[in-house]
Amino acid sequence: MKCPFCSYQESKVVDSRHSEDNLSIRRRRECLGCQRRFTTYEIVESLPMVVVKKDGTRQDFDRQKILTGMKRSCANRPVPMAELERITTEIEQIVQSTLEREVSTEKIGEMVMERLKPLDEVSYIRYASVYRQFKDVDTFIRELTKILEENRGQ
Repeated sequence: MKCPFCSYQESKVVDSRHSEDNLSIRRRRECLGCQRRFTTYEIVESLPMVVVKKDGTRQDFDRQKILTGMKRSCANRPVPMAELERITTEIEQIVQSTLEREVSTEKIGEMVMERLKPLDEVSYIRYASVYRQFKDVDTFIRELTKILEENRGQ
């Protein structure tokens, strides 16, 4: 690590600790040339993920879009924001941990619906109606009937 004061190439680590967000490590270093101290941060480099949309276009993965979609579905529902954040983080981690660098919007949508359904059925239906683009009332009613049957079986 190059010293920001004298540009000497070597330093020693005096102290290491996790940052407040727990996503990086904060290191206090001392330059072996001028003995001045400075701070560095070490983070894990994540590979860029690309989302393949239904029309075949590609764009960078954006966790905010997942969160925004769920927030709309959960508007005026008793769903804690912390749960939506947790789901978004969980989906992001799953996507990042795959060996593939591309993921389809269909796969992301299915992961969202899978997690919304046990959390709040109304929010799930709202999300599914946009995601699955129900073409008519019959399709919508079939989805509702499926949920009702699952609830009766429990």
